[in-house]
Amino acid sequence: MPSKPIISVSGLRAIIGDSLTQELIEQYISAYAFQLAQNDHSGPIILSRDGRVSGEMICQWVQQILTKYGRDVLYADIMATPTVGVQILENQAAGAVQVTASHNPPQYNGLKLYGPDGRILNAEKGAQLLEFYQQLQTPVTGSEGSITELTDTNKTHLRKLLALTEVSRIQRCKFRVLLDCNHGAGSVLGVPLLEALGCELVVLGHEPNGQFAHPAEPTAKNLQAVGQQVVAHQCDIGLCQDPDADRLALIDSEGNYLGEEYTLALCMKQLLVEEPGDVVINCATSRMAYDLAHAVGQTCHESAVGEANVVDVMLTQNAGFGGEGNGGPIDPRVGLIRDSFVGIVRVLALMAREKRPIKAIAADIPTYAIYKDKAPLDGTEAMVVFKKLVERFPEADADYTDGLKLRWPNGDWLLVRASNTEPILRAIAETRSFSASQALCKKALDV
Repeated sequence: MPSKPIISVSGLRAIIGDSLTQELIEQYISAYAFQLAQNDHSGPIILSRDGRVSGEMICQWVQQILTKYGRDVLYADIMATPTVGVQILENQAAGAVQVTASHNPPQYNGLKLYGPDGRILNAEKGAQLLEFYQQLQTPVTGSEGSITELTDTNKTHLRKLLALTEVSRIQRCKFRVLLDCNHGAGSVLGVPLLEALGCELVVLGHEPNGQFAHPAEPTAKNLQAVGQQVVAHQCDIGLCQDPDADRLALIDSEGNYLGEEYTLALCMKQLLVEEPGDVVINCATSRMAYDLAHAVGQTCHESAVGEANVVDVMLTQNAGFGGEGNGGPIDPRVGLIRDSFVGIVRVLALMAREKRPIKAIAADIPTYAIYKDKAPLDGTEAMVVFKKLVERFPEADADYTDGLKLRWPNGDWLLVRASNTEPILRAIAETRSFSASQALCKKALDV
């Protein structure tokens, strides 16, 4: 029996040759083309992929569907996801389709969809697309659209990245850097960026062929061998990307995994001293961001989980920076998409300014411990669980931005939310110690 595709407001992911079929993609892209027509978004569609083996075939399917409905396609082939947003604005495109399964295993592939504003579809547009998909909506066919190859797609993105900081200060440091692209799309821009920053470069997984050398998600467990390579090559830092290069994890010179939460925190530490302003995180991100913002008299705002939700609050609050604790910084100076390359520039700029190893710089930020767990809902309504949790922890303030978030006066927090793709509850707790966070999650899931 085929597995179920994962379809949500964030996009589509499924297993190649199983639930990810040409028919599924036709139905989904047809709904996207219908939505663009309904919202009067004219102009070409950017199409690109992250390097997975199946990506080229899926791009051909997407081209056929879009051109059948009269849409012109600008085909970029392999391109990092954050570059997609830059290219949309550069080409005054109506939107974009990025063929990627992000950090999912290699047997998966999928689609991320973007609007003319250069960002992933927000919750409202995503919900509208899902409705059109379920209704089997298709636009009116007309004259066939064209296909044009996009070349030199990195030029504008690279220029925006180099404008973020004083490049010469990084160049003088001649950092020795290990870049782990894991055979995803990151090398396409990551290598020229680090060369422009004057770094001595060691690259792992340079060729974007989707043949992952280790599991795709940049977690501590998956990056142990990469940490050993950082030490073996005597590098100052290891920079590890996920396959579509919108997330970045860091490894210090001793081979220690700093964690994806530190990517966002270290970017904020670099930026807020030089350009103070409000910041936005999602409600599952470490409170390190609060500490860093408050230290310079700025406000840290929270959104529901999801890149699109972070961007919504950034725009509403006119925030100068944002992101998610999964290693995804969002810098409006470059674009409104999570961007590992922003993380690379800002972390190296921080090291150049402080003239200290990244391990020592990270140690200056107050340390917290996040623990994550899950439990089956077993037919219970999530709101029933939330009500019991509020009664169980009356001393905590309740926030229903995304599921239920309980906040204690000492800064500890617990987030419990229903999964968008499985009949489970996810629990995330952050306290001063791993054991306390683990115990808090257990108490919640026992309820």
